[in-house]
Amino acid sequence: MRAHLGDRLVVDSPATGITGRDGEIVGLRHEDGTPPYDVRWSDTDEVTLVFPGPDAHVRHTEHGAAGGFSPPGAAGTAAARPAGAPHPADIGRRLAAERRRRGLGRDETARRARISSAYLAYLEEQPADPSAATLLALAAALGTTATALRGADVELPPGQGQALPHPQLRDLAPQECRRLLSTHGVGRVAVSAPDGHPAVVPVNYDVVDGDIVFRTAPDSVAAAAVGTEVAFEVDHVDEVMSEGWSVLAVGPAGVVTEPEAVRGLARRARSTPWAGGGRDMWVSIRPTRLTGRRITSADRQPRRPE
Repeated sequence: MRAHLGDRLVVDSPATGITGRDGEIVGLRHEDGTPPYDVRWSDTDEVTLVFPGPDAHVRHTEHGAAGGFSPPGAAGTAAARPAGAPHPADIGRRLAAERRRRGLGRDETARRARISSAYLAYLEEQPADPSAATLLALAAALGTTATALRGADVELPPGQGQALPHPQLRDLAPQECRRLLSTHGVGRVAVSAPDGHPAVVPVNYDVVDGDIVFRTAPDSVAAAAVGTEVAFEVDHVDEVMSEGWSVLAVGPAGVVTEPEAVRGLARRARSTPWAGGGRDMWVSIRPTRLTGRRITSADRQPRRPE
């Protein structure tokens, strides 16, 4: 007996031969697809370790052109997946990230999606490819889309959904702008490039003592911010709700040269620059003006204090 992730394990009744129980194989213990298997049973949504008996058989789903078995190790290779297809582990990472962003625990998320907490933990921690129904249920529980959880929209710019029927655009107070700016993330700095043309560059940033700081290379476009007044912008788009916000900080930018300050920034940095390479020059922007705007539905009533 050999199986692939996503196949179904079917257990027949010894007396009648009629299917008594079935479930999705969500975990393999051996690379060649031999038992035992982690099975998510369709009647309970629970995941258990199963050593199939003589009354069990595997119902194969389509896997590649020949529908044959390919070991888990091959799932991450370019030859085993169509160009641009998400890696199975990416779904779990996106699930966990979206769940934390929504402030939800695993138990609550699993309850909303009507699956077991154990299976959700498996999806987040192991390279797995859940069924379409499970992915849709998780997307609904997290207020997102199955497309987003699969990462199939990573090549598209945000905001491709329809506008709200009755949108409302409102200005944000400076305190709310600072909260949305948060402690770190990815933002865009607008500069006049060395060739004289305007440029907008995405950077990984931190907020330290009210200043926006980021690392770059001395010969980069972002380094042109030093010694000038620049604009720095962050935003978020909620594709499902067709809502979003943006915050704009304007102020002078300078290079951080004091050795102890540089060491302190390096210690407190929450992430290294995603672009990689040698980026040891710290640039600091001190906001003198902080503004923002948010788009919501005009039909949404503000929550009244109880």
